Amino acid sequence: MKILVVDDELVSRTKCEKHVTSLGHQVIVAANGKEALAMWIQNRPDMVITDWIMPEMSGLELIREIKRLQGGRYCYVIMVTSQSETDDLVTGMNAGADDFIRKPVIKDELTVRIKAGERIINFGSRDIVIFSMACLAEARDNDTGNHLERIRHYSKILAENIAEVDKPEEVTPAFIDNILLTSPLHDIGKIGIPDFVLLKPGRLDDQEYKIMQKHTVIGCDSLTTALEKYPEAQYLQMSAEIALSHHEKYDGTGYPNGIQGDDIPLCARIVALADVYDALVSKRVYKSAMPHDTAKAIIIKGRGNHFDPVVVDAFLRCEKQFIQILELYYVQ
Repeated sequence: MKILVVDDELVSRTKCEKHVTSLGHQVIVAANGKEALAMWIQNRPDMVITDWIMPEMSGLELIREIKRLQGGRYCYVIMVTSQSETDDLVTGMNAGADDFIRKPVIKDELTVRIKAGERIINFGSRDIVIFSMACLAEARDNDTGNHLERIRHYSKILAENIAEVDKPEEVTPAFIDNILLTSPLHDIGKIGIPDFVLLKPGRLDDQEYKIMQKHTVIGCDSLTTALEKYPEAQYLQMSAEIALSHHEKYDGTGYPNGIQGDDIPLCARIVALADVYDALVSKRVYKSAMPHDTAKAIIIKGRGNHFDPVVVDAFLRCEKQFIQILELYYVQ
């Protein structure tokens, strides 16, 4: 695991860093809560071990910010404290601490706490479950070799670039984590499409195309039902939006609802471009794979009609990374 150790006392911080490293984990360190938050945002560690009393930002404040920003990727937090009152521990738990260890830290106890957190992280891994769900739909489609891996990485790169350059408020670290996590579910509704349409070795006629379009609504309905049952799983909201709207077009000529512009969720606008690019550069039973430059020209032509101009501009800034992802994950 990647573990962030936070303590304003140099000796305590160094001892903890050495011990965690000896357990085989990758360690990053910070001397106060403010520094730790910046490092957490940049590195997204799996676990944080933090002191409570620190200058600039306390451990309690740090935990609250981490839990506010963590999104679909859970971060396990162990608080190191000299506090012993029950009310103090309740306050820490309410802020989001998962476990406590008292000062002075005993190595064997810290080892046990880290291993307990590791088991919880591994057990609760949503990435595996979500990707497995997406593969149910992909397994019925003959055209996909590693399509889901490419889509999730294309989408993440676009979101990161938009966050860096355009800085929309909604593109937070949680948004970026969630789009990596949930974009593979864009076609989950294909599970409900009959084989004579989904597996047809050629282009669909008008009636078959109307049937295929229903996969957006089927996918959204399924994910919305899951969200209603588990409302705390907010990443399901993004996955439902992507499933429903990734075939909408910026000018309103897409489906299923013909919405346009900013009425289309940004996550869906991002996945729309990622999905089309991958379709263009991949071989299908009815077409050959296009070179990157040809696909790029088609996407540029679609700027402002098919695609959000902001997303197209991000694609152009990231095209070398798109090529690298294609080369890494493409399967003939």
